[in-house]
Amino acid sequence: MIVKLLLASARFLVGGLFVFSGLIKVNDPVGTSIKMQEYFDVFATDISPLFAHLKALSLPIAVLLVVLEVALGVMVLTGWKIKTGIYLLLGMILFFTFLTFYSAYFDKVTDCGCFGDAIKLTPWESFYKDLVLLALILLLLAFRKRLPEGRFLLGKWMTIGSLLVSLLLAVLAIRNLPFIDFRAFKEGVSIPEAMQPSANLEYRYLMRKDGETVIFDQYPDDERYEFVEMQLKNPEALPKISDFAIWNDAGDHTEEMLTGKKVLLLSHQISKIDLSIGQMEQISALINTFQGTDVQVVLVAASSEDEMETFLSDHGLKLGYYMADATVVKTIIRSNPGIVFLEEGRVLGKFHFRNTPDPETAKAYFAP
Repeated sequence: MIVKLLLASARFLVGGLFVFSGLIKVNDPVGTSIKMQEYFDVFATDISPLFAHLKALSLPIAVLLVVLEVALGVMVLTGWKIKTGIYLLLGMILFFTFLTFYSAYFDKVTDCGCFGDAIKLTPWESFYKDLVLLALILLLLAFRKRLPEGRFLLGKWMTIGSLLVSLLLAVLAIRNLPFIDFRAFKEGVSIPEAMQPSANLEYRYLMRKDGETVIFDQYPDDERYEFVEMQLKNPEALPKISDFAIWNDAGDHTEEMLTGKKVLLLSHQISKIDLSIGQMEQISALINTFQGTDVQVVLVAASSEDEMETFLSDHGLKLGYYMADATVVKTIIRSNPGIVFLEEGRVLGKFHFRNTPDPETAKAYFAP
């Protein structure tokens, strides 16, 4: 009876967590692919240059992983082909455990992206979570002969259905934007406010005296104490946004971009922009909508000024152009290019280039 209860609990935890994790990442497969690229960069440097070639395949690899997470989780929950599902989950969790251990031990990738941007875990928290999952999967594997097989047709079609639905959602999220935006730049966020601490930052000081470490809330006046480390007591008060910056060769323009009414045409890499004639016409119409108004339309890209000048010239666009960090641009919008409406630094709307708003819709964002 106890074993039966343990197995049922393990099935529920393992299957449920994989479905939950997979669905969160299905919501934003581009974000998962960005995380995969970070790992491939690290492995290309630390293990083999061959990993660099996998960066080009990061998006299909990400889609495959997240769709499999959901489908395998459903297999375990329904019991259909459960032994096959457990073996596949074992391979997947061993892979994830290696990634999270490597990140934690060597301090390489500070966020594994296990739950996308919805739930942030430190590398060590991610590793311990994977160890627990590994233990539960090994438990299921050890008692696999005692696991009940689910109803064949129900489990089969639920698994196939979850796989197809997850794949469809992933494709829609790639071709548009994530259905739910968990990032710091989501609609409604005031970027200037998010760049400030939510409370006064409090620190404690680790000092050493006579071989003993002592903690002080204020820096001691006694010079006999040797400084060891300063630690933040309330990290939850840190700014939600700490890396937003826009500049050009003339200087920093971050504050300027966070005042007034702005439409940002964002690109994490100008050379990778691939627009059809119709899509370019929609963007041109949007830009022309605000000509002669108090709304400033600018190009912000993680590319050189020469590249931006060439892009604007090739498409007959007359815009101011500025530079930004590629990672920040990718965080703001999962589209290349993407469109963001700002008023006094508050995010009013975000659009994939495939969904460029028509002039009337665009004007409505700045209506009094």
